[in-house]
This record gives sequence, C-alpha cells and structure tokens, in this order.
Amino acid sequence: MTGFSSRVERISISGIREVFEAAGEDAINLGLGQPDFPTPAHAREAAIEAIRDGRTDGYTSNKGTLELREAIAAKHERDQDVAVDPGDVVATSGGSEALHLALEAHVDVGEEVVIPDPGFVSYDALTKLAGGEPVPVPLREDLTLDPATVEEALTEDTAAFVVNSPANPTGAVASEADVREFARIAREHDVLCVSDEVYEHFVFDGTHRSPLEYERENVVVVNACSKAYSMTGWRLGWVTGASDRIERMLRVHQYAQACASAPAQFAAEAALSGPQGVVGEMRDSFERRRDVVLDGLAEAGLECPTPQGAFYAMPRVPDGFVEECIERGVVIVPGEAFGARGAGHARISYATAEADLREALDVMGDAASAVR
Repeated sequence: MTGFSSRVERISISGIREVFEAAGEDAINLGLGQPDFPTPAHAREAAIEAIRDGRTDGYTSNKGTLELREAIAAKHERDQDVAVDPGDVVATSGGSEALHLALEAHVDVGEEVVIPDPGFVSYDALTKLAGGEPVPVPLREDLTLDPATVEEALTEDTAAFVVNSPANPTGAVASEADVREFARIAREHDVLCVSDEVYEHFVFDGTHRSPLEYERENVVVVNACSKAYSMTGWRLGWVTGASDRIERMLRVHQYAQACASAPAQFAAEAALSGPQGVVGEMRDSFERRRDVVLDGLAEAGLECPTPQGAFYAMPRVPDGFVEECIERGVVIVPGEAFGARGAGHARISYATAEADLREALDVMGDAASAVR
C-alpha cells in the first residue's frame, strides 16, 4: 500500500462524529449540534421552485449567485450595520468549507494559528491540513476567550487566530469589549482574525458583536444558514472579508468545490431575505431549554457555567460520567474531543425536544451518583 499524506496522518475522526455514529437507535442523542426545527417553508419552496424552473441544472458563479451574495450583504447590513460588497462574499458548502478556505488561503507551512481550548474540533484539524501548527490557549473560568491570552500567544510565526462567539462547545458569548480587543489585536499585529459566527442569532444574554464591525482588512467572517435556519443538511455557508483575501479563498474554493449546491443557494437566499420570525422563535425555545438543562445539572450536582448563547452546555463532570451516560442511553460528548483542556467536562447539546432533555437529565443524575 502506498503512503499517506503526513497532513492527514496528523488528524483523526472527529470525536463528535465518533459518538454520534456509535449511538444506539433508542438513545437520546445530545451529542450533535443540529436544531430539531424544520427548515423554513419559504426556503424549501424557493428551492423547489428553482428546481422546477430549471435554474439549478448548471453551475452557478464560483462565488455563488449574485442574488444570494446580495442577500448575504444585506444580512450584514441589517444585523451588524456593516456594508459588505456582494463581490466580497463566497458562498460555500456549509460553514465547514468556509473555515477550510479561510485557513488554507492564509496559513503557510509551519505557521501558527491560535485557537481556543476547548474549541470547535475543526479549528485544530483544518490548521493541520493547511500545514500549520495549532496553538491552543486556555479559556477563562466562565469559558470565554480572553483577548489578553490570545495576544500573549502571538509570535512572529502567527498567521491567524480564531474567535468563535457564540461558541461551540461552551455556549459562551464574547462581550463587546472583548470583540473590540480582538479587532485591535488583528489590526495592530497585522494578523488575521477568523471570526466564526455561525451561532450569532442564538444569544440569550448580551448582544452578538462581530470583529468586522471594528476592523475590515484583517478580519474574515465565517457564517452559515445551518443553525439559524435549521439547514444543516443543505450545506450552505459563506465567507466574507477584504477583496484580496476573498480572491485567495476563491482560488481554493473553485478547485475544491467549483460552486455551492445550486438548490441550496436558492433556499438560502429565501431564508436570508424572507421572514425572520422563525429565528427568534428558535432562539426563545433554546433559551427555555437552556434553563431546563441548567436546573437539571444543578439537581445532579454538576457545576456548569451559564451558556449565554448557541445551544450547548459544558458542565464539569466526574471521571466515567460520559461513559456511564452512554451506557444508560444518553449520548453526550467528552470534553477532551474539543481540546486537552476540555478534559473533566462534557458537551451537552440541548437542540432537542424538551421532553427528551428532561428524561436525559434524570439519567444524568443517576449516572453522576453512580460514578461518584
């Protein structure tokens, strides 16, 4: 057998997917970050209409349809009061490809990328696939990323640092002051800030802020329709930033993907441009579920910083807790799947029905008692 790429040998299967694939059919799965709401009807109908009209039969522009990119630009104007040129947007196959483009286009072999630890699994893996070196930095006690810690980690070899707010796996939301600091760091150190804002609409306490509001040249924003519009299966995301950065990311995109799925582009355009009430309804539902989870964890004697956004909680758990929960039919993800400093924690996704959550929390209470 021929050899394998050293870059691929440096990464492994995601711990999230390993747990998900191993879950039994009857298990309550709190391991996957997937909203349990349907895709908005007007988005689905837009895709169906485009298919019927034959508008999805060929490639779109590499960057995506102009109409979609205009809808994305209008979204940034509406939500962040930031003027984005539609020409500075690339529609991607989900937020995952957008992250890949951002790192592949900006990280050279041996260069460093500062990432949160614990943090989303892709940051480490995609840095390695780009030939870079991840530099994990610890979070504060409340699980937020400290700009001072990021700045201290910068070296002459740093190509980028990653900010994720609201955050996966912690549910933490960066304060406006911290976001301003991230923008300042990017500007003053002339280093790229990759801002992952996929969960931006699910903020319960505080307000979402983007580094793009305070710095344009050295910030790249990654986003997607996956969470806000419950479109994980549609695989439609985007990346935006300065024109020269977009041009480099487009070079990678056109060979890796050619263009995002045409039906998904029409659905995303409708989701972004149409009624936004469903987004608020999901946010309110996730906030209620968060409170249910926090109450249940407290009853089980498990300490958990209050998640301010997304739909994750990351309690501190005793040894053997995750395995005991899985054995009892409740799937959660061990914290170390998100970095070495995630050890002693577990990630719980509460993007599932409240009745299932309550049943799972009862099981967690029994599991906690069993392993203490």
